[in-house]
Amino acid sequence: MPAGHRIPFHSDAPARPNRTEKPMPDTTHHESAPARGTIRTILRILPFARPALPHIMLGMLAALLAALVTLAIPLVLQVLVDGPLASRDGSQIWPAALAVLGLGVLEAAFIAARRWLVLTPGTHVEAALRNTLYARLQDLPVAFHDRWPSGQLLSRSMSDTSLIRRWLSFGIVLLVVNLVTVLIGFGVLFAWSWMLGLVFALCSIPLWIAGFAFEKRYSVVARRSQDQQGDLATAVEESVHGIRVLKAFGRGRYSLEKFTRQAEQLRGTELEKARAIAGIWLWLLLVPDVAFALCLLGGVWLASADQLTVGQLFAFFATATVLRWPVESIGFLLSMTLDTRTAIDRLFEVLDEDNPITDPAEPSRLEHPTGRLSFDGARFRYQDSPASVPDVLDGIDLDLEPGETMALVGLTGSGKTTLTALTTRLYDVTGGAVRLDGVDIRDLTREELRRHIAMAFEDATLFSASVRDNVLLGRPELAGEDRRDEADAVLAEALEIAQADFVSALPEGDATVVGEEGLSLSGGQRQRLALARAVAARPAVLVLDDPLSALDVDTEARVEEGLRRVLATTTALVVAHRPSTVQLADRVALLEDGRITAVGTHSELLASNEHYRFVISSLEVKP
Repeated sequence: MPAGHRIPFHSDAPARPNRTEKPMPDTTHHESAPARGTIRTILRILPFARPALPHIMLGMLAALLAALVTLAIPLVLQVLVDGPLASRDGSQIWPAALAVLGLGVLEAAFIAARRWLVLTPGTHVEAALRNTLYARLQDLPVAFHDRWPSGQLLSRSMSDTSLIRRWLSFGIVLLVVNLVTVLIGFGVLFAWSWMLGLVFALCSIPLWIAGFAFEKRYSVVARRSQDQQGDLATAVEESVHGIRVLKAFGRGRYSLEKFTRQAEQLRGTELEKARAIAGIWLWLLLVPDVAFALCLLGGVWLASADQLTVGQLFAFFATATVLRWPVESIGFLLSMTLDTRTAIDRLFEVLDEDNPITDPAEPSRLEHPTGRLSFDGARFRYQDSPASVPDVLDGIDLDLEPGETMALVGLTGSGKTTLTALTTRLYDVTGGAVRLDGVDIRDLTREELRRHIAMAFEDATLFSASVRDNVLLGRPELAGEDRRDEADAVLAEALEIAQADFVSALPEGDATVVGEEGLSLSGGQRQRLALARAVAARPAVLVLDDPLSALDVDTEARVEEGLRRVLATTTALVVAHRPSTVQLADRVALLEDGRITAVGTHSELLASNEHYRFVISSLEVKP
């Protein structure tokens, strides 16, 4: 992150996750963005753009010199018309023509220098913005990602950063230079004839009025368009990831109709943008033409009255023609600037997002944790829960001794998955504490905490990388060639424990690249690789959220046999949805309505707790 850039952090409870749908976060505050002002908004990227400013300023200088050279050409033409052409001195025509040619070549050189100076620095700014955004997305808690559609984040990281880069490399340079060129050009026009210059100046007033009206209208429409593009990207992503479901249920047409409606909404917004741009272009084209006509009438009259020479009149209109492009360009440069302001607003919506789960200022250290895991009055509730709704976890007291395997059982909705998520601070407790070897896990850095505690989830997610890279994800220190043998040993052991022998039958063995999210593998294969990933991390505490649900009975039995070797020396908290998983545990904790109501061995709880017997019987009837 560039120096000087700071992102505020606040301690708020995480928002309630929604697993079935990710509604667009409330971004209605963008309607008030014009109150902040375009310049103040754009200045927010100054920490990122500062390294590129010298090149951008030099690019502006080169562009300004090119514009001044262009404005100098009418001066040569005035001398040519009032001198050699008026006196019919042919010997002086060629030097004037060569002077115009030289000025044209010099202008082209300055334009080439401008492009060379600004293009590369703009890509560096884009990369810095994109890297910072990605790092921020990695840092933000799970609650944030539960709320935000992935397509919205994708459009911000790709489209918006690219738009900012184009504006820095092209929009801001030409906008500043063209405005300066217009001012200088108007000064030249006034020098030749104050009356004709005044006509041009008065005709420009409607342009400024139209420009202010355009900004107010276009900024709102541009924001809506960019948000709709993010929604459309989300729809594409969801349909691609869910293509098997759509095909299996024959819902391709339904998905297409839904996508078409969203695309039509975006199309309507783009047409509204086009109408706004067409409106400003009407003024940008009409006003100069009217000014030309008025100046032509006035210029002919002044020339006939000997108040203006033919050369001056010719040069006046040549200068006005040169100024036409800078004046006309203000329209699309202004719309580009407003699009960029919207992109910056959208980008900083993510960068400014509060992160309640942060590292402590003075973290504690655990050099050799024994694996004692304790829940000390741990409470949790979602940020948006009404006061009348009880906490999801209501004062959890539970102690896991080093090397002990604790099974966690309970009915659906009792809070098992939420409880496991607290161990690695995917969510933070809203009361009480979770401790590792007596140290509050909030006093550890997240990196250290997640090095000591590893998780395997029921919904196994793999990355588009090799099997080897997926399994050794939690062991980055083994990435070097000098530790290849050790990495091979860890990989082989993890695959053996997880009964992932299918890896050897893959086309390239453990070097085989799995598809996006591992969807090229079966559910059971993904779960075994995810389990191998957790085992390979060799943590002090292993948290397993029913990682064997997709396995058949025989494979599950073999995996459990391998897990016994690991769990003999590792503290484990295992969410059990099958009676066979309970058999792995030394003790069982019964979770009921957000509370631990009983702890004991499987046989003890069967004999003494009616609710436990009910829960176990419900597990036994599950497929």
